[in-house]
Amino acid sequence: MVSTTDSVPAMATGEPRMPRLIGLGLAAAAFFSVTFVLNRAMSLDGGHWVWSASLRYLDMAILLGGFLLVRRGPGYLAEVLRLFWRRLKFWLVAGGIGFGVFYAACCFAADHAPGWIIAATWQCTILATPFVLRAFGERVPLRGIIFLVVIFAGIVIINLNQIARGAEPHQIIAGVLPMLVAAVAYPVGNQLLNRAKHAGGADGALLADPVAAVLLLTLGSLPFFAVLVGVTLPPPPSTGQIASTAVIALVAGGLATTLFLYARNLSRDPYRIAAVDATQSGEVGFALLGEMLWLGAPAPNLLGWLGLAAVMGGLVGFTLKSRG
Repeated sequence: MVSTTDSVPAMATGEPRMPRLIGLGLAAAAFFSVTFVLNRAMSLDGGHWVWSASLRYLDMAILLGGFLLVRRGPGYLAEVLRLFWRRLKFWLVAGGIGFGVFYAACCFAADHAPGWIIAATWQCTILATPFVLRAFGERVPLRGIIFLVVIFAGIVIINLNQIARGAEPHQIIAGVLPMLVAAVAYPVGNQLLNRAKHAGGADGALLADPVAAVLLLTLGSLPFFAVLVGVTLPPPPSTGQIASTAVIALVAGGLATTLFLYARNLSRDPYRIAAVDATQSGEVGFALLGEMLWLGAPAPNLLGWLGLAAVMGGLVGFTLKSRG
């Protein structure tokens, strides 16, 4: 269904203004980009992708649980855990898909392709969002779809340019296919949370706390990762990999995910939700800069910059054409 507030200013309906949502989303994208750089670094150092995925969410559960315990007290943390057990199946599905499948695919891809390719391909989640929203009975207005197409065109240019500059086609495939799975899994998990948060009642009030919401999704993902470790039986992680996953858990998991879900769940309007998801396109630029400074990745050529400009241009379009 299309929102009935199309012609009503955002402030009149209680909806947050678009520039605020875009700003929050871009801040989250900057933190998220740490994931792509560190995952690639761990892969180059020989770290197994299963540990890169699993240890992050184990660390996140400990960090977020400890934060709530210190900041909100044991009674509040117990309330969050009661909500988890009361709706166990829901959190296993939402967390298993939104965090488990999503991040396992990201780490697998990092074993086979540079972080630059993965960060660019990950932006396909922007295209997946309207289809996910449609599956949940929502619809993104046409002008939103147009901007998504512009962003996608930039992603295609970036990947084709990487092939032209010498990247092996099998690298592209091994990086692209898992990221396509991740691109769908992430908004599915997020939209399940969004529906639960806006359903009202006591649960919705608790889920208004983004830290509690991320902790619930994280706990729901742990059984998925436990099964993944049991099936693959990876060799023990190195000290460096344990340290790197802890940094990712804090920066990308604790800070970025909490900030992103806070921005996404401020609104029920599908256009604004799609716009927040589109801010993830900023990860391409942040990841590129990180790889250039840390891993010595080459700067893009003119065509690469053109693709990046298309990605960012589509994002700017969301802001300029917002309804409030």
